[in-house]
Amino acid sequence: MFSDISHERQQSLLRQRNLFALTSAGLGLALVIAGSLAATRDREVVLVPTVPKTLTVSSTGVEADYLELVTRDAALVLLNRSPEGLDYWMNEILKLADPASYGRLKAELVRIVEEQRGSDVTQAFVIRSMTVDPKRLTSDVTGTLKTFVGAQVIASDERRFRFSWTYRGLRLALAGFAQLPPQDKSKEAQ
Repeated sequence: MFSDISHERQQSLLRQRNLFALTSAGLGLALVIAGSLAATRDREVVLVPTVPKTLTVSSTGVEADYLELVTRDAALVLLNRSPEGLDYWMNEILKLADPASYGRLKAELVRIVEEQRGSDVTQAFVIRSMTVDPKRLTSDVTGTLKTFVGAQVIASDERRFRFSWTYRGLRLALAGFAQLPPQDKSKEAQ
C-alpha cells in the first residue's frame, strides 16, 4: 500500500518537473526571440530641430541634413573665437568629441588656447558653402576667415576645413578637423 502511494507521489512530481522544464524552455525561447528582435530593430529618436523641417536620427545611419546642421554648428563654434571665451570655446568643442579622439582633439585645442590667451586676436568665420558625405562621415566647409586685432581686420582669407565624424548608437561625434589646401579655381570652373 505504501508502495502505491509512493509510486503515485513520484509520478505526480515527475509530471510537475516535466511541466516546469517545458515552461522554462518556452520562456527561454521567447526571451531569445524577443532579445534578437530588440537588438536588430532600428531605433529612432525624434529631434526638436531649430529649423522648419522635421529631422530624425536612426541607428541605420546619419541623414545628410542632420550632418549638415551639426557641421554648421560645430564649424561656427570651432572657427569663431576670442580670447575672452577660450575656456568655454574649448569645453563646447570637447563635448562634441568622439571618446577615441578626445585626447588628440584636446591637445590641439590646448595648443590653440595657449597661443591665443592674453592676445587681442579674434577670429570670425563666415560659411560660404558646405558639402557633406554621410557615408564617409565627413563634411567640408568653405568660407571667409577674418582675423581681427582689436577692431582692426588684419586678414580676410578664403579657407576650407574638413570635419571627420563617428557615429555610434545614435551619437554623432567629432573625430577630427583640419584645414584643407585652397581649391584650384580653374578646376572649379570646369
